[in-house]
Amino acid sequence: MPEAPIVGVIMGSDSDLPVMQPASDALREFEIPHEVRIVSAHRTPDEMIAYGREAASRGLKVIIAGAGGAAHLPGMVASVTPLPVVGVPVGTVAVDNARNAGLLAVRILGTGDPTLLRKMETFQDQLRELVLEKDRRIQADK
Repeated sequence: MPEAPIVGVIMGSDSDLPVMQPASDALREFEIPHEVRIVSAHRTPDEMIAYGREAASRGLKVIIAGAGGAAHLPGMVASVTPLPVVGVPVGTVAVDNARNAGLLAVRILGTGDPTLLRKMETFQDQLRELVLEKDRRIQADK
C-alpha cells in the first residue's frame, strides 16, 4: 500500500498540468508521497474549500497550488488552511509584504508543531471574525 500523501499538488485546470508536473516530478525524485488534484477556485469552489480545510487533518504538510489566468487558487486555499501554500506561478507572499512571508514561515513551522498549528488556526479564525465585522459595518452604512 502506498504511503499517505504529505504534499498536495493542486491546480485549477488540467491545462495547468504542464506547469505543475515538475513539482510532482521533484517530489517523486525525493520519494515524497504526494497527491495531484484538480481543484478550481472558480468552477468547484466548495470542493476547493473542503480540500483546504481538510488538508491538515488528512496528513498533508504542504500544498503546492498552481493556477493559470486568474491565479486565485493559491490565495483562496491559503485562506482556509493553516498549512503553508506555495503558489505557482504567482507566489502567495506578494511584493513588499514581509508580514505574509512571516506568516508563511509560521505555517511551515506549524507542520511539525501542533501547538503552533493551533495558534495559526486561531489566528485565521480571528481574521475571519474581523472581516465579517467589517462587512457588517459596511452593510449597516448602506
